[in-house]
Amino acid sequence: MIVLSVLVGLIAALLLLPTMSDLVSILRLAHGRLRPPRRPPTLPPRLLFLVPAHDEERMIHSCVRSLIDLRYPAGRFHAVVIADNCTDRTAELARAAGAQCLERHDRTLPGKPRAIAWALNQLPVNQFDAVIIIDADTVVDPGFAGALAAAAPITGQAYQAYFDVRNPDDTPLTRMNTVLAAANYRFAYALKRRVGLNAPLMGNGMCLGTEVLAAHGWKAFTIAEDWESYALYTLEGVPIESLEAAHLYAQEARSLKQSSTQRQRWTAGKLTVCGRLVGRLLCSRKIGLAQKLDAVAELSSPGPVVHLGLVIGVAALTAVLRPSGADWLLVALAASVVRPLIYTLAGLTAQQDPLRSALAFTFLPFYLVWRLGAAVAALRMLGDKPWVRTARD
Repeated sequence: MIVLSVLVGLIAALLLLPTMSDLVSILRLAHGRLRPPRRPPTLPPRLLFLVPAHDEERMIHSCVRSLIDLRYPAGRFHAVVIADNCTDRTAELARAAGAQCLERHDRTLPGKPRAIAWALNQLPVNQFDAVIIIDADTVVDPGFAGALAAAAPITGQAYQAYFDVRNPDDTPLTRMNTVLAAANYRFAYALKRRVGLNAPLMGNGMCLGTEVLAAHGWKAFTIAEDWESYALYTLEGVPIESLEAAHLYAQEARSLKQSSTQRQRWTAGKLTVCGRLVGRLLCSRKIGLAQKLDAVAELSSPGPVVHLGLVIGVAALTAVLRPSGADWLLVALAASVVRPLIYTLAGLTAQQDPLRSALAFTFLPFYLVWRLGAAVAALRMLGDKPWVRTARD
């Protein structure tokens, strides 16, 4: 029973890390510790958009056109599609839509992270102020580049754009993900921005200043290159800021079957990065204790739905077996759910139709059971095992 108490206590402490980090941030806000303001340059920054694409002929035209049609000075941005080991018309359609297209053929080292590294070596990156990674199933808001320009100077840090859902009204699953996006970008990451803590990088909408690339390069090659980039740049002291005003919309999986491999990859990749880099984060002399706490909380967090499932399962076990300190353990587990609940409710208030979005959560019990199964299945992918990409509609 003592072993069970210790194990449950460790799980509760791990699940409470994001809450502890937010409380530290609120205390810092109360003491006026804010990110210092910056003065934008007189000229708009030069932006290089990279679109890694593997057999994306269905989506590539709308993605490229949204970039070409940005409300931004024509000579200050450039769009490049990386047709990576494509067997369809991706390259042809990308060029027809108005983008430059680089065609990569390397079956020994496939995948988005390798394609990005290869393209960065092919292009005159030093002629730009920042490189922005955009997935091929994405469209960007016309004001996307202008929002980045408003945050300038951007050469010496990284940014994460508001990664929203392109098809929010398709199914309860897409509506729940829209609420989650609002909870993160409008509230959770906004708190980080105000106190100068790094926001996670999501891979899609990731903006890297060219001074950052020159100093630290692109070294993320796991199946979760976004989380790896977040951890690597954070431990080097690179600021990463969330930009709510820079909006992009990606095609969300409409069904559990479609999203299965994607969720497994996210879970396995994040766990892999956490296991490899948490030690280096904690030992880094370039970041303070608040940033270390927040980074470890982000990397170890299982996500709100798996979090809820863990709490229900562990709390039930604790209530039945009654190990030493069971009441305190149950309180700690319940307390860990308060933060995601508050953010979810906040995300609902940001929706155009909060009631309809709230009704989508009637699907949550089924999604929770499925999501826990996907998390268990993800364990077989630990250590950068191959994965199958999400099917496209």
